[in-house]
Amino acid sequence: MAKKTIRLKAKEAKGITTVKALMEHAMESGNRKDKKTGKKIPGHFIQEVVCETGGKTVMTALWGGGVSKNPYLSFQFKGAAKGDVLKLSWVDNQGNSDSLEAKIR
Repeated sequence: MAKKTIRLKAKEAKGITTVKALMEHAMESGNRKDKKTGKKIPGHFIQEVVCETGGKTVMTALWGGGVSKNPYLSFQFKGAAKGDVLKLSWVDNQGNSDSLEAKIR
């Protein structure tokens, strides 16, 4: 089984669900040079993060090389209830992806 790269928590209070996610990823911008060879290090970064619950997308983020290594994401939305399943997934510019589901507490 592949290593999971996402930590995900979701908590509902007074009709608002707060989602906190930590994604493990190198997030290489493509602008740095290798100190030994002087050649540019190829870009490798998360391009899209999608969060959905109940068959509806509640958040989409489109990222580029300017996002830091191991990005943390936090957002809020209305319309979910405790016990609902939340799914967060990402895709990077090299075709790698990961997803994780968590119950809203």
